[in-house]
Amino acid sequence: MPALSTIIWVAIGLVAGYVLWKSGTGMLRGLTTPLPEPPPTGEMRKVNVKYRCTLCGLEIRLTLAPDEEPPPPRHCLEDMVLIAPVE
Repeated sequence: MPALSTIIWVAIGLVAGYVLWKSGTGMLRGLTTPLPEPPPTGEMRKVNVKYRCTLCGLEIRLTLAPDEEPPPPRHCLEDMVLIAPVE
């Protein structure tokens, strides 16, 4: 008859194997799902870009725009400069 510690180690190994199996199949399933369709034209999309006014230094972050790469907004009658995407 096996010792109690051996039974506990086998049970821990089986639980760990089950967790690894489920996480691995979940990751593979996530890789095989197709990307969602892009939203219709004119619908707002989530973006995350920052612009700065070259004259006064005002910074603005856009979070929604009709395009994935929106045109720069205007401030102080000048186009603002793209700082960097906030990704």
